[in-house]
Formats: sequence, structure tokens, C-alpha cells
Amino acid sequence: MYYEDTIAALSTPYGTGGIGVIRVSGDMSFDVVSKLFRSSKSMDEIASHTVSYGKIFDPWTNEVIDEVLMLKMKKPNTFTREDVVEIHCHGGIVVINRVMELIFKMGVRPADAGEFTKRAFLNGRIDLSQAEAIIDLINSKTVESSKAAVSHLEGRLSNKLKALRGDLVELLAHIEVTVDYPEHDIEEITGEKVYASLKQIKEELLELARTFSRGKLLREGINIVIAGKPNVGKSSLLNQLAGSTRAIVTDIPGTTRDIIEEYVNIKGIPAKIIDTAGIRPTQDVVERIGVDKAFKAIEDADLIIMVIAADTGIVKEDEEVLQGIRGKKNLVLINKTDLADRSRLDEIRKQLDVDIILEASVINDEGIEGLEDKISELFFKGDISKNEEVLLTNARHKSLVDKAINAIDQALSSFDMGMPLDMVTIDIKNSAEYIGQITGESIDDAVLHNIFSL
Repeated sequence: MYYEDTIAALSTPYGTGGIGVIRVSGDMSFDVVSKLFRSSKSMDEIASHTVSYGKIFDPWTNEVIDEVLMLKMKKPNTFTREDVVEIHCHGGIVVINRVMELIFKMGVRPADAGEFTKRAFLNGRIDLSQAEAIIDLINSKTVESSKAAVSHLEGRLSNKLKALRGDLVELLAHIEVTVDYPEHDIEEITGEKVYASLKQIKEELLELARTFSRGKLLREGINIVIAGKPNVGKSSLLNQLAGSTRAIVTDIPGTTRDIIEEYVNIKGIPAKIIDTAGIRPTQDVVERIGVDKAFKAIEDADLIIMVIAADTGIVKEDEEVLQGIRGKKNLVLINKTDLADRSRLDEIRKQLDVDIILEASVINDEGIEGLEDKISELFFKGDISKNEEVLLTNARHKSLVDKAINAIDQALSSFDMGMPLDMVTIDIKNSAEYIGQITGESIDDAVLHNIFSL
């Protein structure tokens, strides 16, 4: 699980940039970097958690590689709780590679994927759920999803789960006392206490489990497909939601022939908006492929926005799309309302057998706000800002919480059947074990490897 060697990796994205940050962690960090870094002070003279200016040079050729800033951090007050050095060099690919090659030449090993965070966990700096929150924070696409990740990183989920696990362990201790000292005749009293406590713990776990659908959407976002026949304004809608000209817009039907994707923030919800080819019968081979992709995107979507043009009304192609989205979460957007009067719009509404119908003139930026409000309402009932609430955002966590609840249910069933206290301890232990797997208090090597190799 853990090797006491020194590792290094590029902490900034690989490529050309202003600055590249190379991080070195382990017992050899100071010694290795001291052989490559020249400054007015020696490595021993440089105070911990300070930045020093100097140059990286090749000790074999004495060639200067780059002017850098070097940050020295002594353990245990570091992310990995090991000695850590950060070298802030210029962000050119050649420069970064040359510095990295020198570090590896000195006996440092390239870090595996997620290894810095893994060492932080193994050294007790963070628990497992906090480690998983780091990648969630890095990948967050909206303010709300980042807030949920920060909440986990600060330990709010861990603290709640550790408290519940502690309650289960305390119940096991009470049962052990009752079993070990039967002469005190306290089994009935202890049984009532354990039963009531288990029901309370189960309710708290259920409350946590109920937050998963909401937390999962914040973490992973939703897939929204814009569908409809050609030239109804699908690409214009994508551009409005994205706030930029992402898709080509013309009056020529069939302009969009392939899937176009864009990540946007809709009222705090991370959403992948997918603009599809106009759905219609066609002899064009390329356009036909685009239509097939459109139907595949509809099948996989969390929400379909079906766009109908107000000036043409509902035609045969629209009816085919409506049939294709039946049974999926959808809404119909009547676009180009600037080209139709009220009676025409009411007539279109009467022809539609769907629950949600909105109106818009996308080209005039009318109705977009209402569309975003409706999307938020569909997935979060219009309220997404309850960040004081501890949310489950991770499918692994949800699965283990469900298993912990099932174990408690089995323990409660045993009580209801009149079984002695010592017969239910295995279910209580299992529940505590499942909760411990979330925070890392009980976890096997295989699971740990899978988590940190993502």
C-alpha cells in the first residue's frame, strides 16, 4: 500500500504556460533538490514554508536550466505529511521535462496517479471521503458543485459518519457488557436501549441517503438534449445557453449534422447541453448518420428539450420526434414566437400532448430565463442552495450507506423475533464496517487502489 520512497510529479497541467509547478514528496526531497537548486542560501538555511529564488542547474554539466522559485515545506505540516518541495519553473514543455529528468536521475520515482492524495490519506492527513472530495473539487463545473466538494473536504460528511459509527460501536460495547456479566440481569434494559438507538441511527442514515439524487446531480450534472426537426432554432438555443457562438446557425435546414456538446451552468446545475442534427427523413448519408446519433442521444438523455417552430406549427417531422421522446423526461419549447400571433401559439399548445410547454423567441433572447428556471425546478424543485445540508454525492458512498441501513434492518428484525442480544451483534458490526469503508477506517487494498487510480 505504501512505499517510503520519494516521488515527484507535475502539479500543473502539462503543456505550454507561464508557470509549471513540480512537486517532490518524501524523505529525499530536500537532499535531491539541494543538489539541483542554487540560491544565496543553502537548503539547510532556508526556513520551512518560505519561498526562495534561485536557479536549477544540471550537476553533471553545470548548465543552468531555468530561473525558479522554490518552496520548502518540512513535515508534518504538509499535504502528504512528508517533506515536500515545490519548484515553480517556467511553463514550457522543454523546461519542465528537463527539470523532471534531473529529479528522476537523482533517484526520485515518478508519482503514480493520485499518489500524493493517497499518501495524505495513509499518513492520516485526510480520511478517504475527503480524499475523494479533492478530485470532485478539481472537476466541479459550477459554484454549487464546488461548495458540495468543499463541504466534504472540510470533513462535514466524515464527521457525521464517524459519529454514527461511534454510536454503533458504543452499542456493541453495551451488548458485550450484558453478555459478559449476565448476573446483573440488565439484558432487557440494554435491549430496549439498543433497539431505540438503532432506529435513530437508521433514520439518520436514511436522511443522508435521500440526499443522493440531489448530490449526484451536483457532482455529475445532467445531460440535456436539444431535439427537433431542422431549422427550428436548436443551435441558436445552444448558443444562448452557452453564452457564446458554439454552433453554426443558418437558415439552411440540415446545417447541424453531428452532435455538438457544451458544458453550461444552469441555475447552479452543471449541465452538458447536446445539440443534435435536425430529425427528418433524408437521403444524405452524412445527415442520416447525424439523425441516428440524435436518437441515440435522446435515449441517453436526462432531459430532452423538444423545439418546435411557431411559424410552421406541428408537422410530420415534429410528430416523429414527439413519439421518440415519449416516456422520457421532456419539455417542449415553442420557438420563434415573434413570428406567430397568440391564437397560433394556443393552437399549437392544444395539439401537444405533453406536460410542460414553454414559449420563447431564442433569437431575441426571450424565454431563456424561464427555460432555465423550469430545468432547475424539474431537478431540484427550484432550490439548489441548501449547502448547510450534508449531501451524498458519490455512488460508492451511497451503496455503502444502503448496506449499513440493510444491516441495521436485519438487527432490528432479530430483536423483533426475540433473539438474544449477542445474536444481533454481527449485523451491528457489519453496519459499522460499511460506514467505516466510506471514511477509510476499514478498507481493503483493492478498493483503495481503485479509488486512487481514477
